[in-house]
Amino acid sequence: MTAITAFATITSQGQVTLPVKLRKLVGLDKPGKVLVQTQDNQIVIKKAPDFLDLAGSLHQYAIKGKTIDEIIAIEEEAWGNAVAEKYGVKKSS
Repeated sequence: MTAITAFATITSQGQVTLPVKLRKLVGLDKPGKVLVQTQDNQIVIKKAPDFLDLAGSLHQYAIKGKTIDEIIAIEEEAWGNAVAEKYGVKKSS
């Protein structure tokens, strides 16, 4: 990727407008959200993932071959065990 350097202004409200050539270079040509983080004492702005890009990302955790009621029972048991473990309580059967 070609490195581009450009100046931007920070307003009194703390807002920054990114120059169009930078936005287009990284695919930020539509209104939306970005991720802002610090790295090595610098501010880094990254394109936020589209919510729809996450579709199917949890499929390996799906409980298959069970009814909804069975899945709810499994999750309730897991939740109860986690709470008991966190607070050091012996769980009654």
